[in-house]
Amino acid sequence: QVQLVESGGGSVQAGGSLRLSCAASGRTFSNSAMGWFRQAPGKERGFVAAINWSGARTSDSVKGRFTISRDNAKNTVYLQMNSLKPEDTAVYYCAARVAYGLGVRQNDYDYWGQGTQVTVSE
Repeated sequence: QVQLVESGGGSVQAGGSLRLSCAASGRTFSNSAMGWFRQAPGKERGFVAAINWSGARTSDSVKGRFTISRDNAKNTVYLQMNSLKPEDTAVYYCAARVAYGLGVRQNDYDYWGQGTQVTVSE
């Protein structure tokens, strides 16, 4: 059974940093893509970043502030979030897919974590 477990969320003031982690178990995703999505209150879940073995992509709203990385030996993906803004407040979800491509849609992904709350205050 595949499980994705996020950690690292919390509360921070604007301008601060957090690093989210997502540990996968049940299968290896070293040859496929993993990503992060987020959902703010009253809004739809949206793409943040994705990574596979050849590259990564991030959404325009976080470009230059957030960095996605992975450690295949640990089957873990990370999201380093710097210069956080109040509008980054959301539940952040880790996702993994069997396929290789850097999907940006929820339907591109096969497995999801339970989410971790990130709250950024003024």
